[in-house]
Amino acid sequence: MTIRALSATAIILTILLSVSCNRPGEGFTDEELSLINGADSIMRVLTIEDSLDNAVLRSISTDMSAEALSSPEYERLVRLMVATVTHPSQDGVGIAGPQVGLNRRVVAVQRFDKPGEPFEVYPNIRIVSMSDSLAYGPEGCLSVPDRRGEVLRSQEIVIEYADIERLNEADDRNHGRQRSEGLRRRKSSPAPLPVCRDTVKGFTAVIFQHECDHLDGVLYIDRL
Repeated sequence: MTIRALSATAIILTILLSVSCNRPGEGFTDEELSLINGADSIMRVLTIEDSLDNAVLRSISTDMSAEALSSPEYERLVRLMVATVTHPSQDGVGIAGPQVGLNRRVVAVQRFDKPGEPFEVYPNIRIVSMSDSLAYGPEGCLSVPDRRGEVLRSQEIVIEYADIERLNEADDRNHGRQRSEGLRRRKSSPAPLPVCRDTVKGFTAVIFQHECDHLDGVLYIDRL
């Protein structure tokens, strides 16, 4: 193992400890900031072939606070996750926070159901309902190299996630002293974040289910 690999391992272990202790209303931990800001143009994708990587992949992810979602580091994380999943070395259709070493509820998904098939990022995401209409389909995973399998998934789901646009609009209205006071109140007693809901069908719904499984420490191979 190289010095660089040892350093990355130390960061991952510290993140596992620090995220579990992070209180609601706080921003990213120092270790998470180091992971996000330390990445170059893409992030390293964790795999089950490494025991320490696997520990991160099998951990439960937590929500991000309004403070974290309003930070420049979150904007950087969004860019890095999309750049990582679309990089020729990966060429995926979705990626979740744990796969880049961050046990936070955030996924990037290619929306094949939208014009242009864009990649979009969803913070604090949850699946709130799933249809009884099920079908098997082939799946693979960037964190499970060189494997494929047939997985039974719902064909229609409803997702809920933090509404970044409304959150940023609220922050823009609170400037100067009022904004600082708002942040202090948010830290001491965080209010519920504004949320969006979306109904997703077909293959894109399958991608969402796959990526949201990652946030609960579940891999598609567990469903074979």
